[in-house]
Amino acid sequence: MRRILIIAAVIIALLGTGAFVYFRFFAGSSSTIATTPSGTTNFPSANPSPSAGTPTDMPETVPAAPTTVSARLVKISAGPAVPGEAVVDQGTASSSDVSVSYIERESGNVFSYLTRADTITRISNRTLPGIQSAYWLPNASSAFVQYLSGDDFSTINTYALPASSDGSTQGFFLPQDLAGIAVSSTSVLTLASGANGSVASIEKTDGTHSSQIFTTPLSAVRVSFAGKGKYLAFSKPSAELAGDAFLVDSAGDFSRVAGPLNGLVALPSPDGKWALVSYTSGSAMQMELVDTETGQTTPLPVATIADKCVWAADDSAAYCGIPENPPSATYPDDWYQGAVHFSDRIWKIDVASRYAELVLDFPKETNDTLDATALAVDPLGTELVFVNKNDGSLWGYQL
Repeated sequence: MRRILIIAAVIIALLGTGAFVYFRFFAGSSSTIATTPSGTTNFPSANPSPSAGTPTDMPETVPAAPTTVSARLVKISAGPAVPGEAVVDQGTASSSDVSVSYIERESGNVFSYLTRADTITRISNRTLPGIQSAYWLPNASSAFVQYLSGDDFSTINTYALPASSDGSTQGFFLPQDLAGIAVSSTSVLTLASGANGSVASIEKTDGTHSSQIFTTPLSAVRVSFAGKGKYLAFSKPSAELAGDAFLVDSAGDFSRVAGPLNGLVALPSPDGKWALVSYTSGSAMQMELVDTETGQTTPLPVATIADKCVWAADDSAAYCGIPENPPSATYPDDWYQGAVHFSDRIWKIDVASRYAELVLDFPKETNDTLDATALAVDPLGTELVFVNKNDGSLWGYQL
């Protein structure tokens, strides 16, 4: 009898221990399963339509205040900010404020910073996390944003994200997997690439009246506006390949303006008269100014990757992040891939007077490093804005 009682007691103890283990590690685990917070939305589906996967509104939040580093330099947002901003003058040249519209990468929310008032306002409650890049309309009314989706994040989605708080304007999707995009005040330029080459199309900023403007057998190409009725196209840059840059007219005819040069990147001025062209010679970066009408080239005393520059609205000058003592690497590939980072100063390249001038010694003013990207300047040339690629922070500098 005693033996039976002992066996029964052992069985009860084992059952009790098993029940404890089950409820501690299995039954209780349901409380730790991650769920989507209420009020948020996932990415649109892999095959979105204008009525599906549209970003939703989020509760209003208070943005962090900008940080004044010096009389002319302001850290607008600690970031990370989406590369691509709209810088718009408000008022007249003598009394204007400047509005800087940008997107927070984490949430996809749109913010506006007023340079003279030194205030940040959230102007859109829509949320679309994970945006990789933004292409703004010049009036900052909306931005064409690109982000990745799909099980392996291989699908490129392009969405027209309205920058308004009243929700009166609805966004829309462009075709998937676009290889490139550029915007002007009236048009959107898109590039679709495949094994048989690339097709460039243009449509209105509301997504209507799409038409093809040219085709090319090149399957890896970038394209941008280069003045009225003209476009600049160049092969995607690589240090291992000799690239060319072409001016394309309204009839779709190509004329070479630079190349073949290894690692070639070209940035046209607003009216297309000039192009900044960067390339690599051996392991060193080089940069030159090209007159697109005559083909005449002028070597520049400073060098960087042309994607680290922006033109003034009147074509008179360009501002560039110029690296100090860049590390030994394969350029521009390693920079695009994030394998190397720079410590930049901002230089002004004056086209009319043919000189280069140091504008901002960022490391000296901040005791930090700057890898400038997504540079933008307002039409009156009073405010320069850029993203620090090293940490994603957004900065403004009064010119």
